[in-house]
Amino acid sequence: MPRPKSSFDRLRPLDFRQPEQVLDDGTMYTVYEVSRLLQGLDPDAELDVETENVLLDWAIPWMIYNADALCFADPERDDEPGHYGLK
Repeated sequence: MPRPKSSFDRLRPLDFRQPEQVLDDGTMYTVYEVSRLLQGLDPDAELDVETENVLLDWAIPWMIYNADALCFADPERDDEPGHYGLK
Protein backbone atom coordinates (compact mmCIF):
# COMPACT_ATOMS: atom_id res chain seq x y z
CA MET A 1 0.00 0.00 0.00
CA PRO A 2 1.40 3.47 -0.84
CA ARG A 3 2.73 5.55 2.04
CA PRO A 4 3.57 9.23 2.29
CA LYS A 5 7.27 10.08 2.22
CA SER A 6 6.90 11.79 5.57
CA SER A 7 6.15 8.43 7.21
CA PHE A 8 9.76 7.28 6.70
CA ASP A 9 12.65 8.19 9.00
CA ARG A 10 15.20 8.25 6.20
CA LEU A 11 15.15 8.32 2.39
CA ARG A 12 18.22 7.23 0.46
CA PRO A 13 19.14 7.52 -3.21
CA LEU A 14 18.75 4.35 -5.25
CA ASP A 15 22.33 3.65 -6.28
CA PHE A 16 23.39 0.55 -8.15
CA ARG A 17 27.01 -0.48 -7.87
CA GLN A 18 29.10 -1.31 -10.90
CA PRO A 19 30.03 -4.97 -11.45
CA GLU A 20 33.70 -4.36 -10.66
CA GLN A 21 32.63 -2.95 -7.29
CA VAL A 22 30.79 -6.17 -6.45
CA LEU A 23 32.65 -9.04 -8.12
CA ASP A 24 36.27 -10.17 -7.86
CA ASP A 25 37.94 -10.25 -11.29
CA GLY A 26 39.31 -13.78 -10.88
CA THR A 27 36.16 -15.42 -9.50
CA MET A 28 32.96 -16.81 -11.01
CA TYR A 29 29.70 -16.74 -9.03
CA THR A 30 26.24 -18.27 -9.20
CA VAL A 31 23.31 -15.86 -9.44
CA TYR A 32 22.57 -16.72 -5.81
CA GLU A 33 26.06 -15.64 -4.75
CA VAL A 34 25.82 -12.45 -6.81
CA SER A 35 22.52 -11.62 -5.11
CA ARG A 36 24.17 -11.91 -1.70
CA LEU A 37 27.20 -9.84 -2.72
CA LEU A 38 24.93 -7.05 -3.97
CA GLN A 39 23.54 -6.82 -0.44
CA GLY A 40 26.97 -6.84 1.20
CA LEU A 41 26.58 -10.41 2.45
CA ASP A 42 29.07 -13.25 2.29
CA PRO A 43 28.41 -15.24 -0.91
CA ASP A 44 27.99 -18.40 1.21
CA ALA A 45 25.56 -16.83 3.70
CA GLU A 46 22.64 -19.08 4.67
CA LEU A 47 19.30 -17.46 3.79
CA ASP A 48 15.71 -18.57 4.04
CA VAL A 49 13.92 -19.13 0.74
CA GLU A 50 11.78 -15.98 0.98
CA THR A 51 14.80 -13.73 1.54
CA GLU A 52 16.73 -15.42 -1.26
CA ASN A 53 13.81 -14.85 -3.64
CA VAL A 54 13.73 -11.14 -2.79
CA LEU A 55 17.48 -10.85 -3.35
CA LEU A 56 17.12 -12.60 -6.72
CA ASP A 57 14.43 -10.07 -7.67
CA TRP A 58 17.15 -7.40 -7.35
CA ALA A 59 20.08 -9.38 -8.74
CA ILE A 60 18.62 -10.62 -12.01
CA PRO A 61 17.71 -7.17 -13.42
CA TRP A 62 21.09 -5.84 -12.24
CA MET A 63 22.84 -8.64 -14.12
CA ILE A 64 20.80 -8.02 -17.26
CA TYR A 65 21.51 -4.28 -17.09
CA ASN A 66 25.24 -4.98 -16.67
CA ALA A 67 25.39 -7.91 -19.12
CA ASP A 68 28.04 -6.19 -21.25
CA ALA A 69 30.47 -6.34 -18.29
CA LEU A 70 29.76 -9.98 -17.40
CA CYS A 71 30.67 -13.40 -18.79
CA PHE A 72 28.93 -16.75 -18.29
CA ALA A 73 30.21 -20.30 -17.74
CA ASP A 74 27.96 -23.28 -18.36
CA PRO A 75 27.11 -25.43 -15.35
CA GLU A 76 29.03 -28.66 -14.95
CA ARG A 77 25.76 -30.60 -14.61
CA ASP A 78 22.19 -29.92 -15.70
CA ASP A 79 21.00 -29.66 -12.09
CA GLU A 80 23.53 -26.94 -11.14
CA PRO A 81 23.42 -23.20 -11.81
CA GLY A 82 25.76 -21.48 -14.23
CA HIS A 83 28.46 -19.10 -13.04
CA TYR A 84 28.96 -15.42 -13.84
CA GLY A 85 31.94 -13.14 -13.55
CA LEU A 86 33.59 -10.06 -14.97
CA LYS A 87 34.62 -10.21 -18.63
